[in-house]
Amino acid sequence: MKRIQLAINVDDLQSSIDFYSTLFDAQPAKVRPGYANFSIAQPPLKLVLIEQPGQGGSLNHLGVEVGDVDTVDAEQTRLAQRGLATLDERGTTCCYAKQDKFWVEGTPDGERWEVYTVLADSATFSEPAEANTCCGTSTQAQAAPTVSACC
Repeated sequence: MKRIQLAINVDDLQSSIDFYSTLFDAQPAKVRPGYANFSIAQPPLKLVLIEQPGQGGSLNHLGVEVGDVDTVDAEQTRLAQRGLATLDERGTTCCYAKQDKFWVEGTPDGERWEVYTVLADSATFSEPAEANTCCGTSTQAQAAPTVSACC
C-alpha cells in the first residue's frame, strides 16, 4: 500500500468533516479533539484535517503513507542515495498514532514530505517530549494542536 497524505489546516473541524465527507462520500477513519483523518480508497488518499483557527485552507504538511517499516527503510535508503536529506523519526507519536517515519527535505520551495507507517493508534496527539516535532505542530496540555514557531 502506498498513498499520498495531504494534511491541511482548517478553521472549523466539524464543518470541514461535513464537507470532506460529502466530497469523498466517506466518513472519517479517526476523529479526536482538533483532528480528523480520512482513509479514502479512490483516489488513494490519506486526508488529515488539523484544526488551526485563523489558518484554515493552508497546507500543514505532505506525506506518503506506506504499509510497513521495511518500506519506510527502503524509501529512506533510495532517497538518501539520490542526495535528498532525510530526518529520521522512529517510534514517534504524532497525529494520534505511533509511527516510524522520516522527513524528506530539500524540495525547491521548502516544503517537507514525511514517509511513514502507522505502528499503532494513540490516545494522544503527540508525546510531551515530541510536542514541537509532530508534523510541525505543538500541543498545549493535550488540547487541539497549534502551529509551532518553526513553521
